[in-house]
Amino acid sequence: MTSPSATGPETGTAPKGPLGHLRVLDIATIIAGPLAAGLLADFGAEVLKVEMPGDGDGLRALRPHKDGVSLWAKVVNRNKKGITLDLRQAEGVEVLKALAAQCDVLVENFRPGTLERWGLGPEALWAVNPGLTILRVSAFGQRGPYAGRPGFARIADAMSGFLSLCGPADGAPIHPGYPIADSVTGLFGALGILTALLERQRNPGAPGQVVEVSLFESMFRVLDFLAIEYDQLGEVRQRAGNRNPYAAPGNVYRARDGRWCTLAASTQSVFARLAKAIGRPDLLDDPRFADNAARLRHVEDLDRIVAAWFAARDGEAACAELDAASVSAAVVRSIDDLFADPQVRAAGMVVPVADPELGTVRMQGVTPTLSRTPGAVRAAGPALGADTDRVLRDMLGLSAARLADLKSKRVI
Repeated sequence: MTSPSATGPETGTAPKGPLGHLRVLDIATIIAGPLAAGLLADFGAEVLKVEMPGDGDGLRALRPHKDGVSLWAKVVNRNKKGITLDLRQAEGVEVLKALAAQCDVLVENFRPGTLERWGLGPEALWAVNPGLTILRVSAFGQRGPYAGRPGFARIADAMSGFLSLCGPADGAPIHPGYPIADSVTGLFGALGILTALLERQRNPGAPGQVVEVSLFESMFRVLDFLAIEYDQLGEVRQRAGNRNPYAAPGNVYRARDGRWCTLAASTQSVFARLAKAIGRPDLLDDPRFADNAARLRHVEDLDRIVAAWFAARDGEAACAELDAASVSAAVVRSIDDLFADPQVRAAGMVVPVADPELGTVRMQGVTPTLSRTPGAVRAAGPALGADTDRVLRDMLGLSAARLADLKSKRVI
């Protein structure tokens, strides 16, 4: 693996963490690909975030902003070095190849065929670095009838079957308020990179390989048993709103103070504890609620009983009562609730980060947590091209005159 010689995101310090021996070239845009690279950066990988000169990654144009600065980019590109490079120009391609020659991983998410048209397909990259691991992120994969189609998270949500499960049973499908397919695909991308690198570590002479992930396939994979359920039972799972379609009771209930509470009573023993906690031990002798199958058949009756119990209490108090009885329930939290949450504070789930553009910012900490070699948020996402001169000088030995020439041509 590469031993990075350039400094880390913070001037004068070496990359830290269990992946500090890795160097990653991130030429991807928006969310899924950059997130995969960012997860490696959290654990010390030196990640070079490459963006187009001028406008940069399209993520910078998406809300939210503060003083014209993209807050989303501050998180997705944290711990990375920011450089600009126009890959549509021949000189930009040559600079990228020179960088790729000194990297372990390249991450891209252009429509299939784009890198090949630019002269940056896998074969061209392996010509300068035979061991390079290449993560290719796309909407539908690199082959098949959909390969050339554009797509975003909302499209993958719909086409994968995921969206068919979201929303009320008698209403329209409802997209979640966040592009979940991007996050899921980013996670699979990081897993794929690490798996490929582990294989190569065990076989040092092996060539690099392409790791493919797509929004479509990633979302289909996390649907877990839906495929085998259809294959073996012929059942097509439908939307059930907030109601748990597998166990009862399980729904979202409105408390007296207007807070919404969610409840999970997925096993017989939990249901028994719930019945006693809400003062209805008689439910245990009611044949309508004798077991989970019976409760699902009579879920409307059961939900009315549970809903009435919540409606007579404030949300936090109701959930505290159930928690004391070892029944899982929680108030639906918003982000301001999370910032005040004692578990969030104790687990370090929100961390302060110094940023030259915005001052101190707070964002999610690193997950998963490693006991001996934990990751860290060392820097928020860089300003567009903030490290271009330093990276190209330190890694490629470009002179001030050469850098000025590339800038005059808008290559960087």
